[in-house]
Amino acid sequence: MILLGSTGSIGVNVLNIARVFNLNIDTLVAGNNYKLLNEQIEEFKPKRVVVKDKFTADKINFKNIKFGEDEILKTIEESESEIVINALVGSSGIKPTLKTKETNKKLALANKESLVMAGKFIDMDNIVPIDSEHFGLWYLNNGRKIDSMTITASGGALRDYPLEKIKEAKLEDVLKHPNWSMGDKITIDSATMVNKIFELLEARWLFGIEKIDAIIETKSIIHSMINFIDGSTTAHIATSDMRLPIAFALLGEVDKQITPFVNWEEIASLEFRKIDKERYPVWQIKDKLLNKPELGVVINSANEIANIRFRERKINFIEISEFILNIFKEYENIKINSIDDIFMIDKEITQKYGDKNV
Repeated sequence: MILLGSTGSIGVNVLNIARVFNLNIDTLVAGNNYKLLNEQIEEFKPKRVVVKDKFTADKINFKNIKFGEDEILKTIEESESEIVINALVGSSGIKPTLKTKETNKKLALANKESLVMAGKFIDMDNIVPIDSEHFGLWYLNNGRKIDSMTITASGGALRDYPLEKIKEAKLEDVLKHPNWSMGDKITIDSATMVNKIFELLEARWLFGIEKIDAIIETKSIIHSMINFIDGSTTAHIATSDMRLPIAFALLGEVDKQITPFVNWEEIASLEFRKIDKERYPVWQIKDKLLNKPELGVVINSANEIANIRFRERKINFIEISEFILNIFKEYENIKINSIDDIFMIDKEITQKYGDKNV
């Protein structure tokens, strides 16, 4: 396989599965965590290694080290490997996704931005999602006629915060996720519910269905549900462990226990909550986005700016959503006709607002 983003949490879990099932690693692609990458090279002995920049390349113990985006794309094109795992973070994952589709390789996709920003221009055939919610939908999709789909949300760190005090929430408060530990950006995106907007857009492209929604399930045991036309509903239930979707993405079928079973006696009860637009203001544009999902690029670009500003303590928590909604209003009638338009809009929003104190 070609593994893009080998030193991130998804990449590390991919290599855990590769270790268990003795899978061959053709290529490792990473950012600047050279210490971990050197350990991975020593253990998995890939044929090719590509890193972000020359500074990092000089620290890698590999004979023919390459660096830069062009080398990543070249590696995807030249490698005989038939599967690419795209676990890159951010918009840097889009061009590798496009190149993978161009070369007709199987794509195991963990890079949200590929579909959120450019789903309109990506062929969904031979894509397997690496995400608990989308994996659950894929797992449940048994060919019967579907009415609608539902994915679940944790509600983020402020789900129980007094509504009148949310504006006062500090960065430290927002980073205290109730269910698990993640990176700062995605933890903030969870608290604003932007991450769930992104996942709805991903599902919209992956499954070609507009009738999809989300609900808060506070224990994060149920990941997704499918409502069939006959009135019945099935749910995908599992402990939160990324090794499960990764194993299916790599192997196609799994006949070995990957995760522990859910202990229902410990769970005792489940709680569901509607996603409240007062607590999560971005939710008010959810239906417009599902109707015109190519506008995901606008939300992604705006969120990148606002999320950084919040981490830099330049805006308060509520202003993240306010900024996103204002940018969406400005761009909601824009026409997007090509992949070049996607990159142009992203660049325009970044240049127009990225250096300003939003």
